[in-house]
Amino acid sequence: MDRLMSMAVFVKAVDLGSFAAAAAALDLSGPMVGKHVQFLEQRLGVRLINRTTRRQSLTEFGRAYYERCQVVLAEAEAADALAADHLSEPCGRLRVTMPALFGRRCVAPILLELAQQYPMLELDLSFSDRIVDLAEIGYDLAIRTGNLEAKPGLMARRVARQRMVVCASPSYVEMHGRPLQIEDLSKHRAIIYSRSGRTGPWLFPRNDQPPVEVVPVSRLRLDDMDTIADAATAGMGLAWLPRWLIKERIEAGGLVPLLPDQPEFLYDCYALWLQTPHLPRKVRLAVDALIAGLPKFMM
Repeated sequence: MDRLMSMAVFVKAVDLGSFAAAAAALDLSGPMVGKHVQFLEQRLGVRLINRTTRRQSLTEFGRAYYERCQVVLAEAEAADALAADHLSEPCGRLRVTMPALFGRRCVAPILLELAQQYPMLELDLSFSDRIVDLAEIGYDLAIRTGNLEAKPGLMARRVARQRMVVCASPSYVEMHGRPLQIEDLSKHRAIIYSRSGRTGPWLFPRNDQPPVEVVPVSRLRLDDMDTIADAATAGMGLAWLPRWLIKERIEAGGLVPLLPDQPEFLYDCYALWLQTPHLPRKVRLAVDALIAGLPKFMM
């Protein structure tokens, strides 16, 4: 006999209180219900149900075994649902929050392409640099950049790495000179990204060591990287920006990358979602699409 089927029959007999009721619910004969229970008892070598002509009751072991069977059957149903979900077309609303500029330039095109591929999928995208609580706000997915704080119940997967570049306009370099190494940055003014009054350092990798942190002298502190790129292109100072953002400006000659011998710092980008026994297909597909699609924006 199939052990999982016998477990299901046993659980149904306990739930309904009799073999006859279980037989009617499962469209089996009464003797067949008894054979399933006997199969389990013989396999386990212990009695599960005390049976008389008038009533039945679980043994002490039978009660513990019944509770474990419930868990096993629930897991089996979840596994079947996972397979069904894998074969089905994703549908329903997918709510995603992401940093405004990175989301608009890099993330949104990938998710919009995903929505074109799956017509039953709805997108609800929020572009904001504000950190939100996924559980409280009800988002399915959040895109974050930089270091993450470990939080219980939250899953994270790296989806891309931004290559950070120190750059300036040709006019700035002509007037103030070109920094050739990290130590030269202290001789220059910079345009700094600042959010909520906090200014982060510029980071430069070192082999098998924590990155070098540099806080350049600045008189311009902005919370929008696109505006920082505009200010740098206008010759107002050095900037430390992701390569995807300034690639076209470099190609057009508006900005030039500096520190050619210094490896670029890789700023990690993550997809975050609430831990769940069964990750919805729409979320899994979105994460996979970002992993496959974002690296081409990072070149």
